[in-house]
Amino acid sequence: MHRERVSDNVYWFQSNVYAQVTAGVVVGPKWAVLIDTLALPEESIAIRDFVERELQTSIRYIINTHYHADHTWGNCFFPDATIIAHTRCSELLYERGIPALNDAKKRNSALHQIEIILPTMTLDDGELLLQIGKKHLKIIPAPGHSEDGIAVLVVEDRVLFAGDAFMPIPYLPDGNIEDMYAFYENVREMSLENIVQGHGEIILRGEVEPSINENLYYLNAIEKAARTALRRKSPMDFLASQDVEKCGKSRIHLGGLAAELHKQNLEFAYNTALKEVDANKKQAR
Repeated sequence: MHRERVSDNVYWFQSNVYAQVTAGVVVGPKWAVLIDTLALPEESIAIRDFVERELQTSIRYIINTHYHADHTWGNCFFPDATIIAHTRCSELLYERGIPALNDAKKRNSALHQIEIILPTMTLDDGELLLQIGKKHLKIIPAPGHSEDGIAVLVVEDRVLFAGDAFMPIPYLPDGNIEDMYAFYENVREMSLENIVQGHGEIILRGEVEPSINENLYYLNAIEKAARTALRRKSPMDFLASQDVEKCGKSRIHLGGLAAELHKQNLEFAYNTALKEVDANKKQAR
C-alpha cells in the first residue's frame, strides 16, 4: 500500500493489490475521519494501524463515497466508527452488497472476516458539514459513477476526495453520463489544489483543468461512438473498432484495466442511446 501526505493532517492511501483504489484520512486533535476503505482486509487494517500507531489517534467517522465493495468492505475493521454515506448507499449495500459478499466468500476464503456494516448517518441530495479541529469537511453529491455517489471537500485545503466520480478513465455502467457531466462542471468551479481520485494518482493543481477537459472529451467521444453505432449494420463491430485511445484515453491507466473499462463504457453508452431511440419512437406513435 502506498501512502502520501497531501496537506497538513490529510493523508492519501493507494492499494497496490486492487486497481489502484484509494482512501484518505483527515486527522484532528482528538480523532480522525477515514474517507473510504480499501478492498482487502489487510490494507484497511494497515490504515487503522497507521492512524493508531503513527498518528496516535483513532477513526471516529468513516465516509463511504459510494457502495461498491472496494470502498466499503473495510468498514467492519473500525467497529467504533460512525459511518456516513448517501441514503441510497445504505440501501444498495443491503440490497446488493450483502449478497455480493456472501457470494465472494464462497470463492475467496481471505474474505471470511469481512461483514457489511451499513451507514448510520445518511444524507440525500443536500450537503453535510463536518468539523474536525480547524478543518471543515463538506460532503456533497457526486453522482455519475453511481447513483449514491458523494465527494468530500477539505474546505481550507481545497482538496477534493471525489470517489469514483473522478477516475483516470470515467466508469459508467452503474451510473449516469449526464450526472457525470454535471459533476465535472461543478468540480471546475471549485478552484481546487488537489483531486484525490477513487482510483489512480492524485491530481495536482496544474492538472485539474486538463484532467476535467480530458474526461469530458472522453465522455463526448463514447457518446458519439454509440450514436454512430446505431446507424451501422453491425453496431457491435463498429464499437469494437473504437478503442480507448481513439476516444482520448491511454490503455495503460489503472495498470492496464482501461481497455476493459472502456469496452464496458461503450456498451453502456450504446444501450443508453438505444433506449432513448426506442422511447422517442413510442412517443411518436
